[in-house]
Amino acid sequence: MKSPLLSLPGAVPAEGRDEGVAAHYGDLFREQRTLADGTGFVDLSHRGVIAVTGDDRLSWLHLLLTQHVSELPAGRATDALILSANGHIEHALYLVDDGETVWAHVEPGTQADLLAYLESMKFFYRVEVADRTEDVAVVHLPAGSIAEVPEGVVVRETSHGRDLFLPRADLESFAASHGPAAGVLAYEALRVEAHRPRLGFETDHRTIPHEIGVIGSAVHLQKGCYRGQETVARVHNLGKPPRRLVFLHLDGSEVHLPGHGTPVRLAADGAEGRQLGFVTSSARHHELGPIALALVKRNVPVDADLVAGTTAAAQEVVVEP
Repeated sequence: MKSPLLSLPGAVPAEGRDEGVAAHYGDLFREQRTLADGTGFVDLSHRGVIAVTGDDRLSWLHLLLTQHVSELPAGRATDALILSANGHIEHALYLVDDGETVWAHVEPGTQADLLAYLESMKFFYRVEVADRTEDVAVVHLPAGSIAEVPEGVVVRETSHGRDLFLPRADLESFAASHGPAAGVLAYEALRVEAHRPRLGFETDHRTIPHEIGVIGSAVHLQKGCYRGQETVARVHNLGKPPRRLVFLHLDGSEVHLPGHGTPVRLAADGAEGRQLGFVTSSARHHELGPIALALVKRNVPVDADLVAGTTAAAQEVVVEP
């Protein structure tokens, strides 16, 4: 979906998985500071939107998701995953129930596969599932924002801000009254700073929830069975995950940021040393400078100096070894 807000002054289109919205509007650090101060908004209208209706929607989703949602109060936001039979993360849902419909936004381009899976699991339950991406757009208001939400718009409120499920036809009028707009690069920099993992960035085909620190926030350990639950319980009770998420402070003298997939090694071993992990996301932060998240082997010493590609990196623990 190509956002009409790409016509705003200074808009530079994002690339890759965030294609369809603006990367920035001409001043990345100003846009970050604006969001950090609780003003402005971020156009996330490229994200997929799924709606689940019907009397059984919560009890049905409870059987499929890693989160406890059978008694989810209307208006309360929560995160949830769908796992493979082996416990690997397949989908991440950011959802809220408005009393009649469960609304979820998901990674761009993943909604078709998610919808197909949900349709295959309906059986005799009284539920209807729909892809609403074409007519509903996600817009983010940062934490601390006092911006007024248009009447009738579903809001998903979290500690890092409010996600609005806005009629796509209202995007331009919303921007005109709720600016200034900030691009996804500013949003991503604050996400990386907050150590918040993102599907397809901090995850690959073999990631389990323990590796990226979402036990508790997206995975409920006391709920009933769901696909992949055996792996979750076994690792939680009997072992440790093979990898762990770390936060990296990168050498600020480097011109280029290490991109997704850049090998991480011990600094002492140099660029030819054994690969111990990879960069998952990187960003230029308005206060911290260049930063990144990375997945590394669990046994990497927490005080070890690292290199991301050829860039020196000091690590902070996100997931305990």
